[in-house]
Amino acid sequence: MSLARLLAALLAVSLASLLAAPLHAVLPAIDTASPTNTPSAEPTAAAPATGAIADTQDVGADARIARRIEGIFGELPAFRDVRAQVSEGVVTLSGTVPQDADIARAEAIAGRVSGVVTVENRIERDLSVSGSNAVGTLADRTQSFVRMIPLAGVALAIWAVIALIGYLIAGIGALWHRVAPNSFLAELIASAIRFVFVIGGLVVALDVLGATALLSAVLGGAGVIGIALGFAMRDTIENYVASLMLSLRQPFRANEHVTIDSFEGRVIRLTSRATVLMTLDGNHLRIPNSTVFKAVIVNFTRNPARRFDFLLGIDADDDPDAARALGRETMAALPFVLADPPPEARTEEVGDSNIVIRFLGWIDQRETDWAKARSRAIAAVKGALEEGGFALPEPIYRLRFDERTPPLPLQRVDAGSVPPAPHKEKAAVPSAAASAAHEDVRPSDEVAEMVSRERREPDQGQEKDLLDPSRPVE
Repeated sequence: MSLARLLAALLAVSLASLLAAPLHAVLPAIDTASPTNTPSAEPTAAAPATGAIADTQDVGADARIARRIEGIFGELPAFRDVRAQVSEGVVTLSGTVPQDADIARAEAIAGRVSGVVTVENRIERDLSVSGSNAVGTLADRTQSFVRMIPLAGVALAIWAVIALIGYLIAGIGALWHRVAPNSFLAELIASAIRFVFVIGGLVVALDVLGATALLSAVLGGAGVIGIALGFAMRDTIENYVASLMLSLRQPFRANEHVTIDSFEGRVIRLTSRATVLMTLDGNHLRIPNSTVFKAVIVNFTRNPARRFDFLLGIDADDDPDAARALGRETMAALPFVLADPPPEARTEEVGDSNIVIRFLGWIDQRETDWAKARSRAIAAVKGALEEGGFALPEPIYRLRFDERTPPLPLQRVDAGSVPPAPHKEKAAVPSAAASAAHEDVRPSDEVAEMVSRERREPDQGQEKDLLDPSRPVE
């Protein structure tokens, strides 16, 4: 029985050992990870996210890390005043550097050394004159500039040669005037060629100097400035484009009588900015080409035949058909009125006390002045109607008096107290049609002569005329 008890005791001890072994194996790991057993007060979150921090460190690792960092810094002039202290893989940098960018650079170099856990950066920038090495930097830059002068001279020479080639090509005026439809467009093509060669030479010169990055910045800024100037100078650009289109379209010739919107006159010249007219009063009128390009233009000179018209009223009791026939005959008898198309008369309306008739006739502007012809025709037709027994009534007003208004007292006037009106004999008046036929109705060329005289005068600082008589008119 004692043997059985001994075996049972041995079995119980073995089972207890087997059950207790896993528990003892787990407890040390929990204690190591527990923050209460860690000698440092730093939280585990301070470890770098790139990898886990080893729980042990080789003997002398801190000294090796410090020597390695200081050796690297010793090879870099900017870090000659930087010191590194290492404890448990934590690197503490102190000292001064000449530039702000060197602070982050030192930290990045120290963090790349094997075994470094983290870097405590306490470096400051040295703001003293001697420490910042301003004088040395200026001297270095001056020496670099002096050394770069020959290369800059070569780049400048290349730029000048390319620009000169562009100016020579653009200077072949005969070629561009032959290619372009007018002188304005030829000058525009020449200017574009010069601009392209100058910019191309600048690009090549900067590439020789290795400053293409500067060129990109300059061109980018120029693009932004160009967009801003485009919005600011929209009217100027629109006017310039309108000048180009007008020089191509040629809507009128010099000395032609035109109406542009509400402006009337004879054309003096078309410039790159405005159309210059001489009004019928002899004044100069400059209209922006952007307005001319969009305006409604009436050209009175293009068609020699021009019609005039006027209104006359006859009494309501008169025969309008007979008045129209008499008016047509009278106008047809005038020598300056064209037979083809023949004169015409139309009944416009029946007024309160008259019948309004419109009379129309055609003239040749090359031989007859429009205003003179109209004036003479009005006088001739009016005289003919009056001689034919037609009344040209004035407006008639009917007055109505209220019955409640007392009548005015009548005053008796003796017949002998009023002196008789003197008798005047009516002078013989020649026929209106006959007098109109003998009057001078030739065109008045005062304004046209002034325009021609101004165009014949030598150029005195005036802008170039874009009107080209060799090109067809639109």
